Amino acid sequence: MIAQTGTTITIAALARETKLASRVLAAAGTAEKDRALRLMAAGLRRRREFLRERNAVDLDRARENGLSAAMIDRLTLSEAVIEAMAAGLEEVAGFADPVGEVVRMWRRPNGLMVGRQRIPLGVIGMIYEARPNVTADAAGLCLKAGNGVILRGGSEAIESNRAVAAVLRDALAETTIPAAVIQVIPHTDRQAITEMVQLEDDIDLIIPRGGEGLIRFVVEHSRIPVIKHYKGVCHVFVDDSADPEMARRIVINAKAQRPGVCNALETLLVHAAVAADFLPAMAADLAAAGVAVRGCEQSRAVVPDFEPATDEDWAAEYLDLVLAVRVVPDLDAAVEHIQTWGSNHTEAIVTGDYHRSQEFLRRVNSSVVMVNASTRFSDGGQMGLGAEIGISTTKLHAYGPMGLEGLTTTKYIIYGDGHIRP
Repeated sequence: MIAQTGTTITIAALARETKLASRVLAAAGTAEKDRALRLMAAGLRRRREFLRERNAVDLDRARENGLSAAMIDRLTLSEAVIEAMAAGLEEVAGFADPVGEVVRMWRRPNGLMVGRQRIPLGVIGMIYEARPNVTADAAGLCLKAGNGVILRGGSEAIESNRAVAAVLRDALAETTIPAAVIQVIPHTDRQAITEMVQLEDDIDLIIPRGGEGLIRFVVEHSRIPVIKHYKGVCHVFVDDSADPEMARRIVINAKAQRPGVCNALETLLVHAAVAADFLPAMAADLAAAGVAVRGCEQSRAVVPDFEPATDEDWAAEYLDLVLAVRVVPDLDAAVEHIQTWGSNHTEAIVTGDYHRSQEFLRRVNSSVVMVNASTRFSDGGQMGLGAEIGISTTKLHAYGPMGLEGLTTTKYIIYGDGHIRP
């Protein structure tokens, strides 16, 4: 039983209020939800000075606490970031509404029509760090999918998160949708997370976004289903039939275009038949991009400058300009390596052989599997899903980038004509 502390009572009451409000939102039509999203976008633009003022409080505290320049950059609500938040809400308003969609319908031999229809999940608990723009992104996606959302951001962005949520809630006053469908937990201690993730009667799904430590903490303490994504150990396998120029372009983009994100390449697998020709040119490209390489014995026999790799490197999510390289004898060995060391995030094969591409797609069951493309395309926006609320490496109920459909479930619907069961 949860101790009835002041914090618990506040979070429990907030969650109950959100659940009741979500029932009203679930019945709202597409036009009303889209109008709300556009009003929210207009509110962000109109009240940008208020947002910048509250954001300045967080930024001053961040500097006093010695946060890194990269962290301060993520915290900053610049004019461009505010405009991007507003534009993102308008983009979500333009998406097709998944709620109410009948995804399949079939007739039974007795004449009954049975189908599945998309419905909201209910209330989403979102736990995240650093970026205050996530407050608007998550609120917009959840609203369009008919879900209430409870947002628990990090302490470093509390004033910014509360300000963004206040603007969004104020905009809802001009609609029939209750403001309580968007809530920000005002407490920043970890105990607030512990209490939030135990409210299984009022919160239907928890989505944590942040470091592996945060996500494991949430999973350990939650009574509610969690969409989790511990890390992205992404692979590219260069087959012996690959176009070497194409392979080099893909590897450099996947590793160096933005190394600090979860869909960046971490381990390169190279077919032994082309390693002697491919690796020296690839090594030169990587060195020019500032990438340090840790290689297996076979790869170091070709490029002695590679640092020796250990088993820790095969499991590593570097999030930096560091790459592990391994030479493998064939596709079977590449698949085995991915199955042993991968994190179910994103894998790619570079090949000129159609049958091998299909075998790779069939045998590798990560959330995104690619042929002749950079792992950096493992992104909801790049894949045509629009904005995403996160990436799931959990096979239930959503897998991969989560857009609007991932924020719904389906119910069965049945049409009869006076049918009774014999």
